[in-house]
Amino acid sequence: MRIDLVTLFPELFTTFLATSFVGRATERGILTTRFQSPRDFGLGRHLSVDDTPYGGGSGMLMRVDCLVAAFEALDEKAAAAEQPKAKRILLTPQGRRFDQRAAIALAEEPALMLVCGRYEGFDERVRGFVDDELSLGDFVMTGGEVAAMAVIEATVRLLPGVLGNEASTVEESHHPSNDGLLEYAHYTRPVEFRGQRVPELLTQGHHAQIAAWRRAQAVERTRSRRPDLPLPPPPPEKKKRAKRPKPPPG
Repeated sequence: MRIDLVTLFPELFTTFLATSFVGRATERGILTTRFQSPRDFGLGRHLSVDDTPYGGGSGMLMRVDCLVAAFEALDEKAAAAEQPKAKRILLTPQGRRFDQRAAIALAEEPALMLVCGRYEGFDERVRGFVDDELSLGDFVMTGGEVAAMAVIEATVRLLPGVLGNEASTVEESHHPSNDGLLEYAHYTRPVEFRGQRVPELLTQGHHAQIAAWRRAQAVERTRSRRPDLPLPPPPPEKKKRAKRPKPPPG
């Protein structure tokens, strides 16, 4: 996967892209990243990329011409290298909520372009030059770089060969295969710590019973901690087979 980053502060990504599994993905060639600063297309002596909003108001807006020039410069580099064009994603608190399903979908893309804003926001016309808009949640940050890191981490860990145990990306919170439930409780050694013990069932090796316990834990944890999430319907009750009457003796 290739991820293009449109940002005024590429230095914020230096340590992030070299650390942990994101760094390993880069070393293994699973992930490649490129940067493009809108400042390269800034105007005037100070290479300005922002301006005051029409109609008045507080703050400054990122200019559409500088941003689109950055988008197109990255596309031209991809075309010159015979690489796929990136899906353009605007990181904004007005975007749709980024979640696990979105991360799974992005992991299927060969190339992404993450657009990091600054200042008060974007000129509205920028939205006509992107494919999608994503938000981490109902809050505002001073820039899109942290949001871009979150999207990268959630997406890259799903790529084949990045994690040591790929099953761990399935048996986790919010995954569709688990009906979007929160993950069940986990325990490891020691068996007892300051009066708290590991549930006895988990130490006995009855895999079917453990699976049923974990499913029940996931449902109850989701119900109590995230009542906004939908719960799956309960499994159908098994019909009891009617007992056949015993034949009369003789």
